[in-house]
Amino acid sequence: MSSPDPQVRAARNESTRPAVRGPVVAVTGAASGVGALLTERLAASDEVRQVIAIDERRGDCAAAQWHILDVRDPAIAEKLRGADVVVHLALDLDLETDAAARTAYNVRGTQTVLTAAAAAGIHRVVLCTSAMVYGALPDNELPLSEDAELRATAEATGVGDLLEIERLARRAPRAHPGLNVTVVRPAVLVGGTDTALTRYFESPRLLVVAGSRPAWQFCHVEDLCGALEYAVLEKVDGELAVGCEGWLEQEEVEELSGIRRMELPSAVALGAAARLHRIGLTPSPAGDLAYTMYPWVISGSRLHDAGWRPRWTNEEVLAELLEEVSGRHTVAGRRLGRKDATAAGAAGATVALLGAAAVVRRARKARRRI
Repeated sequence: MSSPDPQVRAARNESTRPAVRGPVVAVTGAASGVGALLTERLAASDEVRQVIAIDERRGDCAAAQWHILDVRDPAIAEKLRGADVVVHLALDLDLETDAAARTAYNVRGTQTVLTAAAAAGIHRVVLCTSAMVYGALPDNELPLSEDAELRATAEATGVGDLLEIERLARRAPRAHPGLNVTVVRPAVLVGGTDTALTRYFESPRLLVVAGSRPAWQFCHVEDLCGALEYAVLEKVDGELAVGCEGWLEQEEVEELSGIRRMELPSAVALGAAARLHRIGLTPSPAGDLAYTMYPWVISGSRLHDAGWRPRWTNEEVLAELLEEVSGRHTVAGRRLGRKDATAAGAAGATVALLGAAAVVRRARKARRRI
């Protein structure tokens, strides 16, 4: 009896081989930003069986199963049934959003997702905060380990929300036995992002506070997605920090960017930032300034031990950031219109800050008259 044709034999072997059953992964905030990139990445992965995409609008990933709803809606529990892992990326960290509304969305949304995941029998939730939760402090080690104490305060944009999300993450396994929560904390995120830290590089001069010790570490959104995928596939868990290898000193940043510094005494810089924010002239509170003054570089040792490596260097990410913000003009965190930008570019940041100070003085005089 002749042996079967090699192709037939291969087909038989293939049909009897057990199918690879990867996880079903739900992604919130899947229509835009990091959520959209991760959804596409997971949908294309041979190690993921299916992607459930959740957002308030439908995104572009045709391979995902879409559910359109607000993550604060308790009905999300039903949409999560059948998933093995949830990656919660539906966060609002927009500088222009009302702070109270932002907190209500971020904290309530995370609470709802954690509770819904437990109710749906999901065993793993992956949350994304920021390495900003470690705090930017003059005595920080270089680099910080993942286990370092979270010493940030709620004074910077959105950091109070992120700290509350961290607290929810730590409480969830106690409240919901069997639920594993992984938290991923990226360094300065770059790649279609708009934050106080990316706007720092839109200024005509880089503000440096006298006596400060800045250290810059970036994280490209592609590397963040790679780290999130590692967490989804249970290649690593716990509290994870993610960023480029090493860091750049302020002098290196200035040399690479070609943007000169403007140095101010601490009291002047912090005082002006606080006043400008208080009267609504700038979206960034004074607390954002600390992250440009002191180091908050992370080691990322847990991801490294698991075999993950960043594909981007700090130099490469900075170059991409500078290309992204080219043509934008920001002073003290406030985007300038074309007319303002021309004046700022011609006269420099000092003139722009003096103009801002004049606005503060006029506002004070107006309040006195009232």
